[in-house]
Amino acid sequence: MALFDLSLDELRAYDPRPTAPPDLEEFWARTLTQARAAAPASKATFEPVASRLTVVEAYDVTLPGFGADPVRGWLHVPSGTTGRLPTVVRYLGYTGGRGLAHEVGVWALAGYASLVVDTRGQGTGSTAGDTADPGGTAGPSYPGFLTRGVLDPDAYYYRRVFTDAVRAVDAVRQHPRVDPERVAVTGNSQGGGITIAVAALADGLVGAMPDVPFLCHFRRATEITDEQPYAELAAYLKVHRDQLDQVFRTLSYVDGAVLGRLASAPTLFSVALMDQVCPPSTVFAAFNAYGGADKTIEVYPYNEHEGGQAYHQGVQLDWLAARL
Repeated sequence: MALFDLSLDELRAYDPRPTAPPDLEEFWARTLTQARAAAPASKATFEPVASRLTVVEAYDVTLPGFGADPVRGWLHVPSGTTGRLPTVVRYLGYTGGRGLAHEVGVWALAGYASLVVDTRGQGTGSTAGDTADPGGTAGPSYPGFLTRGVLDPDAYYYRRVFTDAVRAVDAVRQHPRVDPERVAVTGNSQGGGITIAVAALADGLVGAMPDVPFLCHFRRATEITDEQPYAELAAYLKVHRDQLDQVFRTLSYVDGAVLGRLASAPTLFSVALMDQVCPPSTVFAAFNAYGGADKTIEVYPYNEHEGGQAYHQGVQLDWLAARL
């Protein structure tokens, strides 16, 4: 895949600032207040499981998400450690689920506690999930998740997902092996978009590491790529021609190029310049708008949506260690 978007110099200056809804902060404050009132974070459970691993302890997690809906996850803690550990909360790519207890990421192997969080209603992709979406609403939508409830910000699917993600931070901070003052968040693709949202909506994070993030600058994405999942929006609007303004108004409440302006945590983004799934200009739109002063973006010129993969994990490990 050849370069198809703006040049790197143009991308570094690209700052379109999609219009934010006037009630953006009130909307999310109300949403999170309602979610926390429905069930306190102390309701989260962490049950030890036999994972067959000798260097990592695994816990089966159920935490209260949007509307007190149960959200599943795995907490991994390095064996033989004591006291409260710095912790990384990881969100998942589109259609992925939490997988199995012995599927351990790099963070627990590097000495961190690590929570991997299911995405409600997903988990039929490369890894299995265990979290339902009981708040799903009726109404027309294109197959996938991007258009579920897209005519109403209150009913929109990603309102529930982002709330679950913030509640995951609330919950893991309750665990006796977690240092609540040293929690970072990360994820790639959809997980990267969720990471930006949590950086905007959760207080006191030591870092946010969105990797080739999805859910950013929706209108631009629908105009320059035919790839899924953004193509779901184009397919919906191809039929529902009269709903364009309404759809993009709803999306503005979850757009990383809008929500990220509320964030202050240090951040490390990544972008791949041949990525047609999450086009580089959409990633730079979110990065350039990001509110925190301590921000870095790692650029992979010859990669597609796979981004930096293991190489970028090494960059993340160094970056987070420097902030701890």
